[in-house]
Amino acid sequence: MCKKEIEMKIFLSNFSFISLVFVSFASWGCGSDNLQDFLHCISLHSSNHNSNSTLIHTPSSSSYLYVLNFSIRNLRFAESDTPKPVAIVTPWQASEVQTTVICCKTHGLQIRTRSGGQDFEGRSYVSNVPFVLIDLTNLNSITIDTEDETAWAQSGATVGELYYKIGEKSRTLAFPAGLVANLGLGGFFSGGGFGMLVRKYGLAVDNVVDAQLVDANGKLLDRDSMGEDLFWAIRGGGGGSFGIVLTWKLKLVRVPPTVTSFAVHKSWDLNAAKLIHRWQYVAPEADEDLFITAWVIASNSSDGGGRIMKASFFSLFLGEAAELVSLMAKAFPELELTKEDCLEMSWVESMAFSASVFVSAESLELLLDRTTQLSNGRYKIKSDYATEPISETALNGIWERFKIEELETLQLVLIPFGGKMNEISETDTPNPHRARHPIHIGYYATWHRPDADSRHLEWTRELHDYMTPFVSKSPRAAYINNKDLDIGRNNEDGIPTSYEEASIWGHQYFGINFERLVAVKTKADPFNFFRHEQSIPPVAPIGGIQAKMASCSDVSYETMPSAMQYL
Repeated sequence: MCKKEIEMKIFLSNFSFISLVFVSFASWGCGSDNLQDFLHCISLHSSNHNSNSTLIHTPSSSSYLYVLNFSIRNLRFAESDTPKPVAIVTPWQASEVQTTVICCKTHGLQIRTRSGGQDFEGRSYVSNVPFVLIDLTNLNSITIDTEDETAWAQSGATVGELYYKIGEKSRTLAFPAGLVANLGLGGFFSGGGFGMLVRKYGLAVDNVVDAQLVDANGKLLDRDSMGEDLFWAIRGGGGGSFGIVLTWKLKLVRVPPTVTSFAVHKSWDLNAAKLIHRWQYVAPEADEDLFITAWVIASNSSDGGGRIMKASFFSLFLGEAAELVSLMAKAFPELELTKEDCLEMSWVESMAFSASVFVSAESLELLLDRTTQLSNGRYKIKSDYATEPISETALNGIWERFKIEELETLQLVLIPFGGKMNEISETDTPNPHRARHPIHIGYYATWHRPDADSRHLEWTRELHDYMTPFVSKSPRAAYINNKDLDIGRNNEDGIPTSYEEASIWGHQYFGINFERLVAVKTKADPFNFFRHEQSIPPVAPIGGIQAKMASCSDVSYETMPSAMQYL
């Protein structure tokens, strides 16, 4: 798709939308939350290209529960008493998203937007107030341009589908996205995103060069029309704050025709703590062509044989096995890596290998499977960043907390940065966690019984508390794509969230970039239409979408002078 075609598409989409925008602004704040009014609005302004039966799913529709549940990855948010949308919209084209935004605004309904459903706090498909769910699954096209080394990918596509499409066209082009194949691109990019090429090419959003977004006024914007501030904010400032990104233009990166992966597992009894401790000195400082992640995993044996506990090391090396073994012998001899541990393959095959949790790379079709990677489980995730190596004693303390047999699967995932991440300023994108935060830490609990919720949630919080002395401070950094409502949330009772309240969690996710995000939000969505429990607030929220329309001159910036430099 060339730039002129994109510009014409945006122009025509916005032109056909003008009358709807004016009508909606006239009644905004005076509308009803009546579902029938919303449906009538959609019917009036929808394209004839798709019938409403395939576009809109209400609780009375036979398709409603199937569409709702298909992308729910965390069964904690699939209970009978979980708040559900008054309607689900599954758009096929940009104009249908624009229509939905305007009709929701007109009739006092919030919007939640879901691409892959990997929000572990369920905020992409759950709200405590009446809301419409926009499910982007049908917006899943991917176009690869090998000459220009770019791709256009819609938000409803998955990481695995992107990898597969790249692999169809080239075995020497790649993209630095995540390890989990069924991650939706929309949410992944909105939070920054990192994977096994992070040390070579940085975050995913460091390689995003354009985007198409529907804003709070229902307009379809590209990078030129949205401006550099908003384009900066959507590349890592979190989803659901600034608009709905429909499409991303990606700069593909080069990889050699042969890469090497390995998966090495060590019992914790066999000096695993020493290996993890040593890994902290090696992985962030290694050659940028080498990525090694360390996982600590505990689970109960399926045959009743007790607790299985191990440390695992997974790697991607942009080169051949012989070179990797030689490099590891010098940098990390303690791991005792041999050539027999290594698998040579193409980059896209290595992504299928990681998608299988480093078990098999037999079929690239695995990358297209949206259903198998996450079993129907219940989850809680928390995150941290280490600024210096964690001691062996502290690591053994972590392990003691993994031994509890009444718990199910527990994981500690350590991701090394360094390399390219050290070269990029912490203000280049909203994600500030780069050179000063060389190791990302994820705490994962997975279980299946609802009656075990409280114990597993308590465990993640206890482990997070235990880690306090060993991780970043002032603020204690966290990763927005590991959303954690424990660290703070916006008001849900209709009282606008202040900058001071939101900054508690905002600075943990975004550090010094939080002020700029608030300033961008204040310009792009001053009346806080796009909002959720951890969305970026405007400087002076206007009481939610039921508030009367106010002019931009009514917005006060006095509560946050430090953001004025961005306005």
